[in-house]
Amino acid sequence: MARRRKKGRPISGWLILDKEFDFGSTQAVGKVKWLFQAQKAGHAGTLDPLATGVLPIALGEATKTVPYIMDAEKTYRFTAQWGVSTDTDDAEGKIIAASDKRPSREEIEAILDQFTGEIDQVPPQFSAVKVDGERAYDIARDGETVKLEARSITVHDLAVVEAASADETVFEAVTGKGAYVRALVRDMAHALGTEGHVSSLRRTAVGPFKVEDAVTIDELEAYETPEARDEALEPIALALSGLPQAAIDGPQADKLRRGQPAVVAAQIAKGVRGERAGEIENVLAVLHDEAVAICTLDGLKLKPGRVFAASG
Repeated sequence: MARRRKKGRPISGWLILDKEFDFGSTQAVGKVKWLFQAQKAGHAGTLDPLATGVLPIALGEATKTVPYIMDAEKTYRFTAQWGVSTDTDDAEGKIIAASDKRPSREEIEAILDQFTGEIDQVPPQFSAVKVDGERAYDIARDGETVKLEARSITVHDLAVVEAASADETVFEAVTGKGAYVRALVRDMAHALGTEGHVSSLRRTAVGPFKVEDAVTIDELEAYETPEARDEALEPIALALSGLPQAAIDGPQADKLRRGQPAVVAAQIAKGVRGERAGEIENVLAVLHDEAVAICTLDGLKLKPGRVFAASG
């Protein structure tokens, strides 16, 4: 039986989308996939509908690199509103508690060390965490209380940007995988003896993807054709910029794409290896800056793991 032909264009690359307010991540992926008429698309790191900013969307072969972006550091600019807690920990939810306490900037800065580094965090009730196969937000929407366990997360940096008013404070945070800004504000408020929720949230970076390089849906729609939109895409290799790279030639690239090991020059292997001994996993083989395969370097041999189809 003949294989069914996939619909759409076999386009590959990363789109750095500046997601707009009140637009879901899944909705955004669907829109981008349609605009590019792409065969395949996915996103790296859900962004709440009420949040804006960087939503990396992978097309085609770039979907193979999504795990590397999911694990990347993320930078957020957000506003905490003091005095009121909601069931969603953001402005969308129902008020569940209130306090007259308004923390000073000095009080806030005095507790920041408690929320920096490796900390335990209980995800919000309305989150994408799975409980017995169901999303926590689906259970919470049915009016049930979700029992979520604390998880170890990392906050690399947390700072006050502006004390906008007695009711609101603007922060910037750099976090690791799995951290929830909504939970961070909830827990900071309790440490300050008050209530609080996130009133605005903007993600300004995910790994190598920065908001200054992002495009909006409106900007994509301004292009006349799906093909014209291709100029907005970033190369697959950008998502793997944290990996050591080995430059290879065309015949070596062909071998790797066939699943066969390729032999590299001793000078290239030495440059990748540095002071490290033994096998080195997760080395990116590149041909003229195009990602060919994620490999293991064993001596002078590059052994392919995850292979990318040739562009064009």
